[in-house]
Amino acid sequence: MTGSEVSPSFRLAYVPGVTPAKWVRIWNERLPDIPLHLVAVPAAEACDVLLGGDADAGFVRLPLPAERTDLSAIPLYTETTVVVIPKDHVVAAVEEVTSEELADEIVLHPLDDVLAWEELPGRPAFERPATTADAIELVAAGVGVLAVPQSLARLHHRKDLTYRPLTDAPQSRVALSWPEDATTDMVEDFIGIVRGRTVNSSRGRTQPEAKTQAKASKAPAKGGQAKAQPKGKHPGGGGAQRKAAAGKSSRGGSGAAKRGKPRRRS
Repeated sequence: MTGSEVSPSFRLAYVPGVTPAKWVRIWNERLPDIPLHLVAVPAAEACDVLLGGDADAGFVRLPLPAERTDLSAIPLYTETTVVVIPKDHVVAAVEEVTSEELADEIVLHPLDDVLAWEELPGRPAFERPATTADAIELVAAGVGVLAVPQSLARLHHRKDLTYRPLTDAPQSRVALSWPEDATTDMVEDFIGIVRGRTVNSSRGRTQPEAKTQAKASKAPAKGGQAKAQPKGKHPGGGGAQRKAAAGKSSRGGSGAAKRGKPRRRS
């Protein structure tokens, strides 16, 4: 599946907090003739976008929903979970915090939360914010605090807020995912980029061509190299030249060949 049958392209979805810039740069260097189009999607909609054919692959957050067995995924990295707080909050005075230390705090739980909580810390808010962005506004207003992956805290950075690592909270893993029945050549190319393969990697599509070129460079040109001469024979000279060479004296001339009979005196 490609972005267009007329002009092939690769469509890459990504959820908030993920920065795909370095992988996009490598793609553009290696495959400049195939445009890569970024598709920003909410975390909760990423699976539907991939399975609906609106993107060829995408950066998603794990775990995937249990029913999404038709998606393949390669885990890439795990994010630190942090608690977002006002800069003048008491928690800002420490380097890290535990869930137990938030027991008296209102901990906001937005509807688009990406952390798999078994038990939420702190006290629940009267109602859940619709989005993480809404929850950030409430934190700034002094309504409560918010636990999110660090990349989301950076994404929604405000000068009046800060964050600290929440050491015992669940963590979010980021993965590259795609429909398992649509593992195209372009998807394989992008998998190679994400995994750090080189251009000439054995898993890359350009490898067979590279091997063919290597063999061609070693093969002699057709008719371009003369056969080796049999031992003891000189090319182009034959036995006649060897006899002539043997008859020459080291003093020059052919006098040595006439020696043997003394001249008779008269």
